[in-house]
Amino acid sequence: MTKSEFIIRELEALYPDAKPALVYGSAYELLVAVILSAQCTDERVNKVTAKLFERHNTPKTMLLLSPEELEGYIYSCGFYHNKAAHILSASRDILEKFGGEVPRDLESLRTLAGVGRKTANVVYAVAFGGDAIAVDTHVFRVANRTGLAVGKTPEKVEEGLMRAIPQEKWSKAHHLLIWHGRKICKSQKPDCGNCPIKSRCDYFSKKNPPDGE
Repeated sequence: MTKSEFIIRELEALYPDAKPALVYGSAYELLVAVILSAQCTDERVNKVTAKLFERHNTPKTMLLLSPEELEGYIYSCGFYHNKAAHILSASRDILEKFGGEVPRDLESLRTLAGVGRKTANVVYAVAFGGDAIAVDTHVFRVANRTGLAVGKTPEKVEEGLMRAIPQEKWSKAHHLLIWHGRKICKSQKPDCGNCPIKSRCDYFSKKNPPDGE
């Protein structure tokens, strides 16, 4: 069994209900939530969007807000100037270029103002069931630590994961790696003692070399 097969099997058993933590009711709401989630917890984003989406959950209604008004809603998410500008620009693009509907393909998603590779991958995979792996800080950390995919940039890690994992499991693997990064393979103090994949993990092997080495 390859490393990737072992890791995915064990994480599927550990997190059978792995799914996005962001709360959304449409592809557009997910897009906005993912933009807000940059360097912000999903819990905080969900609190902000619960109020924002009461009246502004479509591109058209979002554009009724001035930048300053939108910033007032999203202030607690951090980087609110840039995030407000991105949300309004993307909303305008969706209305003017895509008939008011969030585009369903990766290439079009990536043309939206303020939408980078990670955001496009999340929306494509989660909202539209596409095959994609979005590399956030958790995925980046777990992939590098385990040796599942080693790279100095999210793009390199994404490429490595796409080679290591069957395409039909890309989206699922994204959520599994996020959950593992949040619950066990944490940034500061990874809980290696309770990790079911430590036997195939490069990080654990280096920290616990065989006797005599």
